[in-house]
Formats: sequence, C-alpha cells, structure tokens
Amino acid sequence: MTISNPKKLAGIAGAALLIAALAGCGTAPEANPSSSAGAGAGTVVDGFKPCLISDAGGWNDKSFNESAKNGMDKAADELGIKPLEFESTNDNDYAPNMTTAISEGCTLIVSVGFKLAAATVEAAKANPNLQFAIIDDFADTDQDGKTDAPNIKPLVFNTAEAAYLGGYAAAAWSAEAGVNKVGTFGGIQIPSVAVFMDGYALGVEKYNEDKGADVKLFGWDVAAQKGAFTGGFDANDTAKQTAQSVLDQGVDVILPVGGPIYTSAAAAIKDAGDDTLILGVDSDLAVADTSVTDVTLVSIMKAIDVSVYDTTVAASTGDFDAAPYVGTLENDGVKLSSFHDFESKLPAGLTDELAALQESIVSGDIKVESKNSP
Repeated sequence: MTISNPKKLAGIAGAALLIAALAGCGTAPEANPSSSAGAGAGTVVDGFKPCLISDAGGWNDKSFNESAKNGMDKAADELGIKPLEFESTNDNDYAPNMTTAISEGCTLIVSVGFKLAAATVEAAKANPNLQFAIIDDFADTDQDGKTDAPNIKPLVFNTAEAAYLGGYAAAAWSAEAGVNKVGTFGGIQIPSVAVFMDGYALGVEKYNEDKGADVKLFGWDVAAQKGAFTGGFDANDTAKQTAQSVLDQGVDVILPVGGPIYTSAAAAIKDAGDDTLILGVDSDLAVADTSVTDVTLVSIMKAIDVSVYDTTVAASTGDFDAAPYVGTLENDGVKLSSFHDFESKLPAGLTDELAALQESIVSGDIKVESKNSP
C-alpha cells in the first residue's frame, strides 16, 4: 500500500522549561484529551456508538494501539457512553472484527493501522451511512492518490519532523560518548514506518553538518530506501536478531520502529550487557513501559490519542469531517517526549539546539523532506 502525498519554540532559556516545550507546548490539534471538550461540546446524536479495532499488536503494545484506545476511552468517558473495542490477535481477525462491529450497531469505526485498510474500505463502501477513520493510512487501496470512500477519515502523521529532532539528539549523544554510531530498524517497510527512519537519518545528517562530526547511521539508507526490517511487528526471535544485527555494528543508540519490536531490541541490549540506549516511537515509551525507562533516551511521539479523541467527539455531535488529519510539529500532532532521567546527562546546549531546530521546521526554514511523509 502506498500512502498518497499531499505534503504539505523559539529558543527557551533553561533546560527544564525547554524540555517541557518539546514535550507538548504549542497549539494542539482541535482538542486535547485532557481538555473540557467532550460531553459539554454538544448534544450526542441518537444512537451514536463509537468502536475501535486494533491491529495484531493488541491493546497492550505500549504504542499506537494503546494510544488509540486511550483516546477512544477518554472521549467515551466524557461523553458518558460505552465504546466497543475489538482486539485483533492476528491478521485474520480484521475482517471478522469489522463485520462484528457493524452488526453490533457501531456508527463510528476507527481502525488502527494500515493492515486494516482493505477491511475498512470494503466496509465503508458497503455502509456509506456509517463513519470510519483509519490511523497511519489514507485508505488508498487502489493507489490513485485518493481515499477510496468519502466516509473514511485518514489520521496520519508527518513523523519525519519529530524524528529529525530525535536523530539529531541521538547523534549528539553518540558523539559526546565518542562512539559516533547510531542505528535503526523497522517492522514492515511501509510509509508510516519508513517516515520515522527518514527523519531520523536526516537529523543525524544535520548534526554532522552543524558540528563537523562523522556520526554514522546503520540500518537505513535514505537515498536507496533500504534497511533492516523484521517483516512484521511481533516481538519475536526475528525481531531480536534484526536488532542484534544493528547492535553488532557498535551503535550506542538504536531506534526500533514498529510497536512491540522495541522489547526485542531491549532484550538484545540486556543480553549483551552494554549501555546502548533506545528511542521510543508513537508513545512516551519511558512512561508507557517502565521496564525500559532506564534505557530510553527519548521518544518520537504521535498524538494518536488526540486524533482519535477529536474524531470521536466530533462524530458524537454530528460534526464528523472526513478530511484527513495530518499531525505535524506545528499543530503538536508529532513531538519529542521529555528526556526524563537523561535530561541532566545531555550534551551541553542540546536542548536549546533542538528548540531552535523545531522553530526552524515550523517556520519552514528547514524542510524535512521524506518521500514517506503524508
């Protein structure tokens, strides 16, 4: 599946304030899950029933499925309704779960991930009176550059922008340690995965340009669009071996892109007994999974919970809009997390540099060009 391509903080004194800014300040998209929007935003339409279908990673993936569930649960709680949530355990569950959701009377169905695109498109075409949304995909199964049905809302993220900051930070950390090697690997080579790797690579490149450094990246070649992939999103032996193949290059920071596969990287690091750090994706991994807090430098986040929350609240009051939502640094749809326990150990001046880079990306002075961006 190929995603179509409608492309589209000033410097802050004090590291603590800067990290807070990078972690979430700015204008949030439409609404915020912690805001007072929801039940008070309007009258819930009769019969409104929101539903959510996970991909095979399940609700406890500490990543995009869990984040989507958090957004749905938050909206439903504020609206005073009960959502139906269908957990897929393998790829064969997608179509049956979609069929069950429709038979159970769901009026808004949110699909988590590109693997549900075919089932979502088929259901949307057969049920034009229902509303659908899909995360990380444009539901463009015929690859003509358009969403395949007018009642599907794509929820996509220009993650390259935040990953650029993550790559710069990873390079700075590795250079400070004198290692000068960072790495990455992904689950399946699809745009929503490769976009992280593109941004990460470009951030490393930017650090080298600015500092006259020579930090090398292993696991991804932006120009060739080739790299290390596990072939799935399961935390299994293949994922661990893929992580190990990158770790064997001597990297001291690694970015696993693909839900639960971060646990495979963490396991490989533990087995090796070294001090390599990982970068989280989608959610703030140091908070979502405390078992890896001590090895998580920072996370490249997507506001999946916010987009699901906003979509659910809007649909509940009859204001569903199928126009794509694209998360960016400017609308706070993508961002870096806090560095948490590593904040005091960062190279001097790094947080100010990241703030300046973010400002330049938002203003358009720096254009993070990824062929995988939405």
